[in-house]
Amino acid sequence: MHLLEDRTAVITGGARGLGFAVAQRFLAEGARVVIGDVDYDAAREAVAILGGENAVAVRCDVTSEEDVAALVSTAVTRLNGIDVMVNNAGVLRDATMRKMTLDDFKVVLDTHVQGTWLGTRAAAAVMREQGSGSIVNMSSISGKVGNLGQTNYSAAKAAIVGLTKAAAKEVAYLGVRVNAIQPGLITTPMTESMRRDIWEQRLKEIPMQRFGEPAEVASVALFLASDLSSYMTGTVLEVTGGRHM
Repeated sequence: MHLLEDRTAVITGGARGLGFAVAQRFLAEGARVVIGDVDYDAAREAVAILGGENAVAVRCDVTSEEDVAALVSTAVTRLNGIDVMVNNAGVLRDATMRKMTLDDFKVVLDTHVQGTWLGTRAAAAVMREQGSGSIVNMSSISGKVGNLGQTNYSAAKAAIVGLTKAAAKEVAYLGVRVNAIQPGLITTPMTESMRRDIWEQRLKEIPMQRFGEPAEVASVALFLASDLSSYMTGTVLEVTGGRHM
C-alpha cells in the first residue's frame, strides 16, 4: 500500500525545483497530482515528464484569489477532491535594503505570504467539510536566521511559520493538519550557480558537510502529507543538514 494511495495533492510552483520533486515523490506513492504554476508551459512539460495519467497542469498565479480558487476547484472536480495541499510557489528578488525597491519587497511578500495564505484558506475550506486533510507550507531556514540581501525573503519565510501555526490552531478540531518545512541549502540550479568561494563558505556551516537534494525535502513533505504524521500539526521541520542548530 502506497502512503498516498487514492489521494489528491495540489502543489503550487510544481513545475520545477522542490515543487517538481514533491510532485514526483507523491505520484510514486500513489497520489493524483495537480501541478499549479504561473508558467503554464512549464507545468504542462512537467506533467509530460511525470507521466500525465495521474497529473494535471493548471496555470496559477498564487497571488490571485481567483486563480487559487480555480486550482483547488480543479482538484475537486477532475480528481475527486483535495487531500493534500503543498504551498511551495515562491520568487527571489535579492538585494541589500539600500538597493532593494519597494516593488521587489512587495512581490516577494505577496507571492510567499499571500500565496500561502490563499492556498491554505482555499484547501482548508474543502478539507474541513470532509473532515481530513494535510496542508504543507514551504518556509525556509532564512525565516529563522535571516540572510544578507534577503530582508524580503527572510521576512516572508518567517511569516509563513506564524501563518502555519495560527491556521493549524483554527482547523485542528476539524481533522485538518497544517505544518511547515524549512529547507536549508538544497542543490538546485540557483545554488549550483553560486560563486565557488560562497559555496565553500556555506558548506562549512553545515555539520553534514554537504548540500541537500530536492528529493530529501520531498521525503519530508511526504511524511507530513501522509498518515505517518497523523498526530502532528503546527510543527516546523528543518531540513538543513544541521545548519543553524
